[in-house]
Amino acid sequence: MSAPTAEARVRVRYAETDQMGVVYHANYVVWFEVGRVELLRSLGLPYKQLEEEGILIAVVEVNARYKRPARYDDEIAIRTTVKQVRGGSIIRIGYQVVRVCDEELLCEGETVHVVIDREFKKSRLPDHYAARMAGEMAGE
Repeated sequence: MSAPTAEARVRVRYAETDQMGVVYHANYVVWFEVGRVELLRSLGLPYKQLEEEGILIAVVEVNARYKRPARYDDEIAIRTTVKQVRGGSIIRIGYQVVRVCDEELLCEGETVHVVIDREFKKSRLPDHYAARMAGEMAGE
């Protein structure tokens, strides 16, 4: 079974485009964050709540593969999925950015996160959070 996917939608703003009229590549990383926050919210794990509990999720790796350009005023969907939770402290999240009108895949990517505490020391997700993420991966 595939993992459920959260979807967030944004409309490309003029300020996000470059001189060639396409979205500047670094904006996709920002959109990955938009998708990740929505995914956590959909799992009942709002990021704000995690931070209030002293659970921080640091990005340690970002990969992006650009397929087609997004342009000003395109509506895009960021589809985000938990791909792996390892040892309760490492989380791998996948992303697909698609243009809504034609479902064209524009970019796909992945981020790797390490759970840390407020002192920036490696930590673990509380068991009930890790179980929720793992349950979602199994399609439960």
